[in-house]
Amino acid sequence: MIALNTDGKIMVRRCLVTFKPFRIFVVGIGFFSLCFLMTSLGGQFSAKRLGDSPFTIRTEVLGGLESRGVLRKISDMLEVILKRIDTLSKLGNASDSRRLEELSSAISRFQPAGLVERIQAIAQNVSNMAVRVEQILQHSMAAGRAVRDGSSGQCEVPKDPRYPDCPSKVDWMRARWTSDPCYAFYGVDGSDCSFLIYLSEVEWFCPPQTWRNHTKPPTPKTTGKRQAAFRTDISSLLEQVGTGKESLSFMKRRIRRLASQWGTAAHRLDHKLRRRWRDQKKILVHVGFLTEESGDVFSPKVLKGGPLGEMVQWADILTALYVLGHNLKISISVKELQGFLGVPPGRGSCPLTGPLPFDLIYTDYHGLQQMKQHMGLSLKKHKCHIRVIDTFGTEPAYNHEEYATLHGYRTNWGYWNLNSRQYMTMFPHTPDNSFMGFVSEELNETEKLNIQRNKVNNMAVVYGKEASMWKLQGKERFLQILHRYMEVHGTVYYETQRPPEVPAFVKNHGLLPQQELQQLLRKAKLFIGFGFPYEGPAPLEAIANGCIFLQPKFHPPHSSLNHEFFRGKPTSREVSSQHPYAEQYIGRPHVMTVDFNNSQEFDAAVREIMRTKVEPYLPYEYTCEGMLERVHAYIQHQDFCAPDPSFPPANASKIWPSGHFVILPNSTNLGWAPNVTAPPSWPPLSALQLLVSEEGQSCVEACQRGGLVCEPAFFRFINNKEALSRLEVQCEGIEAEMNHVFPAFSVVRRECGLQKEPLLFSCAGFNTKYRRLCPCRDFRKGQVALCRDCL
Repeated sequence: MIALNTDGKIMVRRCLVTFKPFRIFVVGIGFFSLCFLMTSLGGQFSAKRLGDSPFTIRTEVLGGLESRGVLRKISDMLEVILKRIDTLSKLGNASDSRRLEELSSAISRFQPAGLVERIQAIAQNVSNMAVRVEQILQHSMAAGRAVRDGSSGQCEVPKDPRYPDCPSKVDWMRARWTSDPCYAFYGVDGSDCSFLIYLSEVEWFCPPQTWRNHTKPPTPKTTGKRQAAFRTDISSLLEQVGTGKESLSFMKRRIRRLASQWGTAAHRLDHKLRRRWRDQKKILVHVGFLTEESGDVFSPKVLKGGPLGEMVQWADILTALYVLGHNLKISISVKELQGFLGVPPGRGSCPLTGPLPFDLIYTDYHGLQQMKQHMGLSLKKHKCHIRVIDTFGTEPAYNHEEYATLHGYRTNWGYWNLNSRQYMTMFPHTPDNSFMGFVSEELNETEKLNIQRNKVNNMAVVYGKEASMWKLQGKERFLQILHRYMEVHGTVYYETQRPPEVPAFVKNHGLLPQQELQQLLRKAKLFIGFGFPYEGPAPLEAIANGCIFLQPKFHPPHSSLNHEFFRGKPTSREVSSQHPYAEQYIGRPHVMTVDFNNSQEFDAAVREIMRTKVEPYLPYEYTCEGMLERVHAYIQHQDFCAPDPSFPPANASKIWPSGHFVILPNSTNLGWAPNVTAPPSWPPLSALQLLVSEEGQSCVEACQRGGLVCEPAFFRFINNKEALSRLEVQCEGIEAEMNHVFPAFSVVRRECGLQKEPLLFSCAGFNTKYRRLCPCRDFRKGQVALCRDCL
């Protein structure tokens, strides 16, 4: 062996003195196990084949009993090593230095160059050998089972035209079956028989084996439907949320604080629904962004001014599902996810063999990726049960994998081929998606009066808890204007000293607990945003506490095409201000949106705010009752697992001899004929209003122009020649193709296009060459997500 030089000896001595017992244990395991295995197995290590490692076990010479003996010897040897390691770990740096010197000298006599690298390689080889030995044992036992089951142990790969992929799948299994432990979990042991059993009974690529016992296992008893009963006691929910993360503590504090309002909302909704039967659903909530596997960058920042919007929404989703009376399971780790779903251990290459144990799964994009990794082929089968909480929305052109790839819409977040309504947003900005939302605390009349009496007319609070939000260029100019009229307050987090980004005239309170922040907002007259963060819950909370929200208008609007924050997000939506919902759905006098770069406009807005008196205002859809309504309606009516029947049906002319669209009274829009039986649909077709957009206009804008909302569920009813004919569209030719703006027509070329791919029905799509057919609907007052007859 090569002896170490003097510097090397000194390094070894230092390493030994500072080695922790665990490190000594790793060295001992790697080195002594290797020596023992090489001497015990002897000739069973072979490198005769070109490319074999000296540490590769030849499976054909290692028998079952012999292997068990080797493993037993390894176990005995490891016990001796552990005793020696325990002695070594008790050595002291001072009193036992002589013994360390002796050990260092002994090691230096046989220590080769590259000690650490070789030990790592040895440890990896030992681990691989242990896995291989276990697989050999399984192979041996499986061979015995095959003889007992009546097979010869040699299974011929069938060439059945009904299963054309079987031979190639068997070849793949021969080469890759050790790539994922899930194959061994299902009994694969390296033999062709086990491959064919797996590919015919777990997957579906090969025909059933005639020598196998094909009696079906007893069908699990299905319990009848249970009624969902409203809950008002949240103690069980708080236990399920768990502990161990500051993010979870924040969510639990929020659930406790709003518990009484949730209880009141539950009683109101129960009365509104007239205590009708509601199916209780088995629901899994997997909060992917809080798992350690996704990095969980949010939890450490909860107490440092980090973003809380996602945690606010998830806390409210959990509470809504629980209060509605559903059977709820909560997962905040991949291990919990695997346990709840019953996925086989491994890397997700194998499918689930049983039914999905949940009716619905609520998760986010991180959780969706984790489910793909661990559910493998099963995700495609069960993805209709999934609901994805998606703050900024996912448009159909980005959701369809093939279309997104071919037409430049591919991003890191889209391409899941879900029904676009399975994505659930924080605000109702993308009608293609479902609007989930969150809640703000609702004030009673007494509290509203007290707020109005105690308002300080010249007090402003800045929206921005992190110092980075105050780095906006040009802020000094409009903050000086604001300071001329008002006392400016901030709630910026800091540890030891005041953040330099915050001007000296700003009274900074530091990061405040929620109740103290509310007290500050109840005194302030103005809540001002700097342009970031986008679309958070704080402006709604400020408006609910009697503030006027002043925000910047963006010229041009921010989008994935021109702004780094939105780049890579699966949407082309243009954001016209910091909070478009507040601008469009609330508006003046509670919300003022101005150009902050125009000093005169900004100055006039501040003076107008000081003159304006407003009452605390909260949109109904952001109350506990409003959110319960939405979630209840989605759970009871949205079913993406049942395929939509073709429309119009083959015998449409017999069913509707005079057509099913009529011009609505006092309107140019078309609606469903009241004397025609409508096919099943949610929302019901009685809410449909069909109109035509302008060139270059999306259906979102076209419907909003008519005081309506675009409804993607209705596209399949208007994607036909009759709709074009009733709208008096001149078509020289009608083509069906994959295009996210179809159904649409070109006036100039007299070309009409129908949608070929239902997943591409899109409210958001637009093209300057086309006018679109837009399916719009009405909506409940204060509840844009639901039509008047949707509840």
